[in-house]
Amino acid sequence: MKKISFVLVALVTFLGILPITYAQEINKRGACKTDYEKFCKDVQPGRGQIVNCMRQHENELSAACRDEIARAREKAQGFMKACKQDAERFCKDVQPGQGRIINCLKANEAKLSPDCSAYFKK
Repeated sequence: MKKISFVLVALVTFLGILPITYAQEINKRGACKTDYEKFCKDVQPGRGQIVNCMRQHENELSAACRDEIARAREKAQGFMKACKQDAERFCKDVQPGQGRIINCLKANEAKLSPDCSAYFKK
């Protein structure tokens, strides 16, 4: 069970609660695009480096970017709450990182709880 808790924490990295894949997307477009280009455009993607760069500049981000991150954070918190038991049930032996837990949950989508399954339909 502790492994899954770690896995869920690993899923939500930006400012403590944002899935890395989503973080990378909002950093490159939308309200965070300008901030990404200003602070992190030369950072090599992978292993959360862009996320870490944006985190380092958290106090300098535009209000619109901070708002977008807050919305994503809220969504991530809901995902964690809705999918924790499913991750423990279906993905306990999956090595965390590189989206493997998300992929495991998607592969088991037909068996997921209704609350968790709803996050894959959004």
